[in-house]
Amino acid sequence: MDRQGNTYTILYSIVLVVVVAALLAIVSLSLQPLQNENKQNEKRQNILSAIHITSTPETSAKDFEQYIKEQYIVNSRGEQKEGDAFSIDIAGEYGKPADQRQLPVFVAEVDGAKKYILPIYGTGLWGAIWGYIALDEDKNTVYGAFFDHAGETPGLGAEIATKHFTDPFQGKQIFDNAQLVGLLVVKGGANGVHEVDGISGGTITSKAVETMIMSYLSYYEPFLKEK
Repeated sequence: MDRQGNTYTILYSIVLVVVVAALLAIVSLSLQPLQNENKQNEKRQNILSAIHITSTPETSAKDFEQYIKEQYIVNSRGEQKEGDAFSIDIAGEYGKPADQRQLPVFVAEVDGAKKYILPIYGTGLWGAIWGYIALDEDKNTVYGAFFDHAGETPGLGAEIATKHFTDPFQGKQIFDNAQLVGLLVVKGGANGVHEVDGISGGTITSKAVETMIMSYLSYYEPFLKEK
């Protein structure tokens, strides 16, 4: 075959593309178990962060087993359902109608006290935001919170992922005389047990967190009112 001809050039390009694609596919498949493990470790770390437990990728599985004593799924009526709570993709559930969502519940024990950890998910200014709210055994008082984001503005909305924003959630209450009120994220001067300070310059993201919390807690409301 004439190596200077167009046919050779086309065939050579096709073979090269096929070989490179095959190599990339092999590498991707070989790395998939490690990628999945990294995702699971990160998820465990995030859940544990809501109860103020700092974990590493190396210790997350052991720490999770130590503190998380039970996990299950509930529906929008508060009924417990079969299934693996940890494997639920909360982002995937977000697009479903409320009555079809699977709602994970993680039950932790910290210093002999029971804590309920609930995942939440929503939309911020530039993309998805998500997190976990940990409640005391009364299912009303916040024990801790963890938030993260896909692309909020650094130094502004991205501050939702810092302890400066999450620490003040501790001790707040989501019910007012049996009425679910969620947690209000206000612009300065938070007062009372239902309010926390928002982020200066990050009003839209702050309000998105407030909406996300109220929205997801409303799905869990029947479960939360169960004593």
